[in-house]
Amino acid sequence: MPDLKSINHEAADRLKRAKDKDKLAHAYLLVTGDEAQALNTVYWLICYANCQGENKPDGTCVSCQRILSGNYPDVFLVKPEAGRQTTSIDQIRPLKEELAKSPAEGDFRYFIIDQAQSLTLSASNALLNLLEEPVAPVVTFLIANNAGQVLPTIRSRTQIIAFEQKAASGRDGFLLENGFSQEELAQLGKTDQFDQQVKYFYQELKDQDALAIISAHRLGDQVKKGGKPMEKYLWLLLKKWAERDLENGELTLAAAILSDLLTVDQMRQSNVSVLNCLDFLALKWQK
Repeated sequence: MPDLKSINHEAADRLKRAKDKDKLAHAYLLVTGDEAQALNTVYWLICYANCQGENKPDGTCVSCQRILSGNYPDVFLVKPEAGRQTTSIDQIRPLKEELAKSPAEGDFRYFIIDQAQSLTLSASNALLNLLEEPVAPVVTFLIANNAGQVLPTIRSRTQIIAFEQKAASGRDGFLLENGFSQEELAQLGKTDQFDQQVKYFYQELKDQDALAIISAHRLGDQVKKGGKPMEKYLWLLLKKWAERDLENGELTLAAAILSDLLTVDQMRQSNVSVLNCLDFLALKWQK
């Protein structure tokens, strides 16, 4: 359940002022490394707009409780389904039907697209059509940890609110720059041993070593334990080392590995398992 106490106050104040002046935009893009806080902020605004208490939003009135528990007819939350890394067009299509309806209880309907950077191209295009054809009084909130991963045509149709983030350096700074959220960093934890295992695997690929298949299965086990953030980190590390080799003049080899990693990205979008993706690389680079 969203936590109304854990919000971005600057963004909440901006949205509150717009609501009070009846000037809410039809679409917002909230960009932040802390997607959970952004989601809390959106729910804070929706509760504020519909709260029945005196100190809005109190979070305890019937309307607030229904909104926070996901039982309010004018609020629709879309995010990647459990076990998937992308948000599909089938999840966006139902919003078109909802777009034609008037609010059931409040003044607006609210569409929330969490992890908007995970939208597939077809889902992004479907969402773009919705943003271009606002019929009912709807406010759409997109939440993303990397605005660059959201289609420019979508960004241009939203008001962008960029949350201030604490400066980070080293590994965490690198990961935040590459689309990781603070929540994912916390789940990732220390990775020194994993880093070394991935480095061995990458070197075995370069050496066309048959042992790479064994390393692939070890990494697959580690990723299974670490979950989605660890899988995301794995592919980012492999690309990082290939790009570094490319900069160091190993043009043919590094370019070929990067090409295979792009193929892996396509495989992952088709929900191919991490172990099968690792096996693909290990077998592709055997002599």
